[in-house]
Amino acid sequence: MVVGVTTLIVARHGNTFGPNDTPTRVGARTDLPLVDSGKRQAERLGDYLLENDWQPDRVFTSTLQRSRTMATIALTRCNLSRECEPRSTFDEIDYGPDENRPEGEVLARIGQAAIDAWNERAEVPLGWKVNPMDVISNWQRFADELISLEQRVVLVVTSNGIARFAPHLTGDFMGFLARFEPKLSTGAVGILRHNQNEGNWVVDDWNVRP
Repeated sequence: MVVGVTTLIVARHGNTFGPNDTPTRVGARTDLPLVDSGKRQAERLGDYLLENDWQPDRVFTSTLQRSRTMATIALTRCNLSRECEPRSTFDEIDYGPDENRPEGEVLARIGQAAIDAWNERAEVPLGWKVNPMDVISNWQRFADELISLEQRVVLVVTSNGIARFAPHLTGDFMGFLARFEPKLSTGAVGILRHNQNEGNWVVDDWNVRP
């Protein structure tokens, strides 16, 4: 154990669509389960945690079943009996008129430039119901909580729209964007680390698929 270091693992839930399904823009109002491939991604997350000696002290999820199932399967794979702690602040954003609509319809409504801006710079398209400053503040309050409790390893299983704002904890989001795109793929993780002696968060890696 490294004293004074907190590792925050931000994971996106696994797949919610099978090979014969039509993917839609799934937000906070659409509570889909993981499909079989998503459950396998959850198992790989558990293996990844074990391989890196990152057995989490605490596990947080959204209130949506895709995140809770992902965390539960990963913990079982790690042989850990941790209680998941659901928080609505980790629920996916509300995609407004694009909620649960096929991606082709979303593209037709907002255009490719808006989708690129969201994927590359986390700029919210018109009509989506999310205030980035609120999401960033939620991450900051959560991070302060972890530091005050001196947690060593913490896992958060959430969704793409929420996860992409976690790197604001570094205070240098533009620096983060120079290294990574903010999107997390399904089943992927981002690794953030806080060193109490240095007093800052850094992103060690992002969008790693176990």
